Amino acid sequence: MGNVESCDDGLWTRSLKGEGEAFGVLFDRHRDRVFRHAYRLSGDRHDAEDIMSMAFLELWRRRAKVRLVGGSVLPWLLVTTTNVARNSGPAAFRYRRLLTSLPRAEDVSYVTDDIYLQVDMDRDAAQALGTLNDLDLQLVSLVVFEEYTLAAAAAVLDLTPAAAKSRMHRARQRMKTALSGAVPSSPNPTPALKGERS
Repeated sequence: MGNVESCDDGLWTRSLKGEGEAFGVLFDRHRDRVFRHAYRLSGDRHDAEDIMSMAFLELWRRRAKVRLVGGSVLPWLLVTTTNVARNSGPAAFRYRRLLTSLPRAEDVSYVTDDIYLQVDMDRDAAQALGTLNDLDLQLVSLVVFEEYTLAAAAAVLDLTPAAAKSRMHRARQRMKTALSGAVPSSPNPTPALKGERS
């Protein structure tokens, strides 16, 4: 494939038409960032590999419902990675069984060792992220780790900019509390304010 497209739009359209090579280019383009995100959330290299695989499997399984943001499938993948990481307990066995049944080429390396060296996330930070509810975790992931603007992350998550700003502030406070060793006042994160989701 001599001319690699800079946006995901064309590759995604071709993937939907059954071009496996186009889907492979999307995988190669985004796997490192999806892996790093999965590692941040899980704190474990092997779990991160599984989560990454599940996220790409979901991308294909739900392809009819995938919405590209700014010409990229990456925001959808990052949100899905967050959800997969949160739900990896009960569903992990089912996905692992499915993934092990898929054929693999001997010479394919899905994640290179240098990616592991780039990731420096300790278990305390992963546990601090674990104190956030799903929506706040997705927001923090997009803004802090993936460096999307707050407005872009709000659009991906179907929040108003004001709601995203408020949620971001509360999420940062909750994480600071968790990292300092103080126990949050309640085991459940602050519920969404009325009107935050459209």
